[in-house]
Amino acid sequence: MRITVFGATGGTGRPLVEQALERGHEVVAFTRSAGDVEPREGVTVVEGDAYTGEGVSEAVDGADAVVSVLGQSSAGPDDLLTVAGEHVLAATDEHGVDRYVTLVGAGVREDGESVSLSGRVMGTVLKLLAREVLADAEEHVRQVRGTDLSWTVVRAPRLADGEGTGDYRAGDLALGFESIDRPDVARFILDCLEDERCVREMPKVGPT
Repeated sequence: MRITVFGATGGTGRPLVEQALERGHEVVAFTRSAGDVEPREGVTVVEGDAYTGEGVSEAVDGADAVVSVLGQSSAGPDDLLTVAGEHVLAATDEHGVDRYVTLVGAGVREDGESVSLSGRVMGTVLKLLAREVLADAEEHVRQVRGTDLSWTVVRAPRLADGEGTGDYRAGDLALGFESIDRPDVARFILDCLEDERCVREMPKVGPT
């Protein structure tokens, strides 16, 4: 499978690229600086800017699946996921790519879903301290759900920089203040791609 990864040099993108290569996939790593990606067999580097759209179409061309693990930063724009998502979704349409997986925080809710007490507390904290980040993720998800793609929205709690346990729980989870190692999130994303799991669904992923 040829997988285009947006956010390939980030905390979740790096283990995602590594694991994809280990599983025998070809990766197109999209990055703002090509020097941030180690040259190796199986990796094609496309330099650009997802926020402006520069290079996005080139990166998506020829892909079997597209994954976005872009993340907000204090120095970045408040609407990163929304604006970058618009460019990426337009490129999937342009090049006829059907499979799309994107990563957002577990604070993004589905209508009518049950939320644990700790989850409600976390949601309140997010609205107070990270309102713009949450609103950006919610708008991005609204855009994705409005497409005809075979999309999956992966929702994760706080991401940790550990080595990973090699396992995860996924589905309709009651998440709150838990954290999950980024390599385990990457593993779940690849499992979704390989097994056609959670198509047009918004699973949560958490620690075992």
